[in-house]
Amino acid sequence: MSLSQSTTGSNAAELPPIQILIIPVTPFQQNCSLVWNPSTMKGVVVDPGGDVPEIMGAIRQHGVEVEKIVLTHGHIDHVGGAADLAAQLKVPVEGPHEADRPLIKRAADQARQFGLPPVEPVEPDRWLVDGDVMEMAGRTFDVLHCPGHAPGHVVFFDKELRLAISGDVLFAGSVGRTDLPGGDHATLINSIKTKLYPLGDDVTFLPGHGQASTIGQERATNPFLK
Repeated sequence: MSLSQSTTGSNAAELPPIQILIIPVTPFQQNCSLVWNPSTMKGVVVDPGGDVPEIMGAIRQHGVEVEKIVLTHGHIDHVGGAADLAAQLKVPVEGPHEADRPLIKRAADQARQFGLPPVEPVEPDRWLVDGDVMEMAGRTFDVLHCPGHAPGHVVFFDKELRLAISGDVLFAGSVGRTDLPGGDHATLINSIKTKLYPLGDDVTFLPGHGQASTIGQERATNPFLK
């Protein structure tokens, strides 16, 4: 699945400012995202949870120069391939919030728990906090700390493109699970209503699993937000 974002009124002959290729990884079918600027072909990989050969194949196929790896949170299906991929690409890892350090340190235990192949824990080069600015694929994304699914979960938001890369906070028709260590349902719902709702109903969000949706669609129809 691929997703292209373009600004309203742009010339059809012009390249869109950003392109996103979804690479489903692990048995959890997590949305690992290859995000790049088609004018420069520079980009990032968001949440490489595993299946690193498939991710590397997509990078080569599309000719993207990956500048860094970005993590939304510390669950194994989002970080399991990060150390291996970073070593192969020789790039830094940024995110999530440091509150997820204990989760990331337990990556090997998480892999065993869910029957996934052994992994090496990744050590992020930069921990993120609410209000940080993240440069990805030539775009500027605001960092929103949205705990609840995981203590250190972050969401990335491009104001101009009205696009959020939201990890496992909110899904089309659902919300992130909160029965894993560090999860808290009330905190998750508060993050959605105080951090994501104010972005605007027109904002498209790309979740960590499943299809993209909009904030407005979920505000109006998501049964978990009633």
